Amino acid sequence: MYLYQSLLERAASMRPVRVGLIGAGKFGAMFLSQVPTTPAIQVTCIADLDPDGARKRCRDVGWEDGRMDSVRFVDDASALISSDDVDVVVEATGNPVAGVDHALQCIGNGKHAVMVNVEADVLAGPYLAHEAAGAGVVYTMAYGDQPALIVEMVEWARSCGFRVTAAGKGTKYLPEYHASTPDTVWAHYGLSAGEAAAAGMRSQMFNSFLDGTKSAIEMAAVANAADLGVPANGLAFPPCGCGDLARVLRPRGLGGQLEQAGQVEVVSSLERDGRPVPDDLRWGVFCVFEAPNDYTANCFREYGMNTDPSGRYSAMYKPFHLIGLELNISIFSAAFRSLPVGSPQRFRADVASVAKRDLVAGETLDGEGGYTVWGRLMSAQASIERNALPIGLSGGVRVRRAISKGDVIGLGDVVPDKSSRAWAAREHMVRHFHGTVVREGNMPER
Repeated sequence: MYLYQSLLERAASMRPVRVGLIGAGKFGAMFLSQVPTTPAIQVTCIADLDPDGARKRCRDVGWEDGRMDSVRFVDDASALISSDDVDVVVEATGNPVAGVDHALQCIGNGKHAVMVNVEADVLAGPYLAHEAAGAGVVYTMAYGDQPALIVEMVEWARSCGFRVTAAGKGTKYLPEYHASTPDTVWAHYGLSAGEAAAAGMRSQMFNSFLDGTKSAIEMAAVANAADLGVPANGLAFPPCGCGDLARVLRPRGLGGQLEQAGQVEVVSSLERDGRPVPDDLRWGVFCVFEAPNDYTANCFREYGMNTDPSGRYSAMYKPFHLIGLELNISIFSAAFRSLPVGSPQRFRADVASVAKRDLVAGETLDGEGGYTVWGRLMSAQASIERNALPIGLSGGVRVRRAISKGDVIGLGDVVPDKSSRAWAAREHMVRHFHGTVVREGNMPER
């Protein structure tokens, strides 16, 4: 509580929280736009593969040259992480392999890590959080991004004594989107390739939002942080508007569409025939919860809660999220309270690589949002039993044999790059949380 008062006290004593940003893309730019109007925060270093581009982005979001004079712009994230003038590191690259390495460096250098990089968190987050706790630093989700906002709602519901039935977010989804590629993505957004390029929008990244991969990654992060289950066959994406959350997202035995109570799910803003869902939640987050007794259910009615027909299930939702504009909350929570706004507690969920089309031996996979694979949410146990290739390790690896469209790709189906710290961290995570070792060369059953 009283976070802003803490900021004012720090500002008065000239002791700002010193932040280093890795990756000055869209998320990073939104964070940077808030810095000039926020007390007690100082960005001391920005690491980006294009330092000049990062400088331009600072100007684009309203920074004056005088503010930029006190910032070091570098192309080496390791130099930023090891700097003495950085207290909190914001990892916003979106690259899972680089993100795991950067998180490990933060832990080794005693720096709090704010992981905008959900891809890295899903690849090895439970292990990274465990290592950070042992080192006395905070490893946290990024407030403003949907996973942290969902976890906050789950924490609210449970702390109030409610049973959480479902938690998740909204998106635009149709089943055919799983086959979308960077060549077809812009038509679904109503843009031309030229318009998207002029706006600085990367086709592969935006395609990961569309083809279901990003939804799977974000829900895996929520399941691991909030100890929630995942549907056995992946996300169902039921069409659902804000007013119908409590009715649709209750167990099937009660007339809803949930496989089990206490799971993650994503609702679609489109009906399966393409019609828009009224009062959709495309940009928002939600938590559905159950009244523990008749008295509480009656209170739902008395206070105008939107419920299912039984009156026992209700939902809280937020119809938007402001991603980088809200990032300061996670930075200050780590710096002032030594607390994450969400962090993986268990390895409950994983995201497996699924072939977008028939693949032939010798092809190279191109990772999240590309032409070759999309990511399906699975339970961690099912992923390990199938020896599935994590979506975070699917970039740049060569296929050993032919794989049919729609098949889950196994670690034995590819030639992995075992030289990365991400591979080692993944092995450590599986061993620590499941007592098994990631297996190379064992063919999964199909």
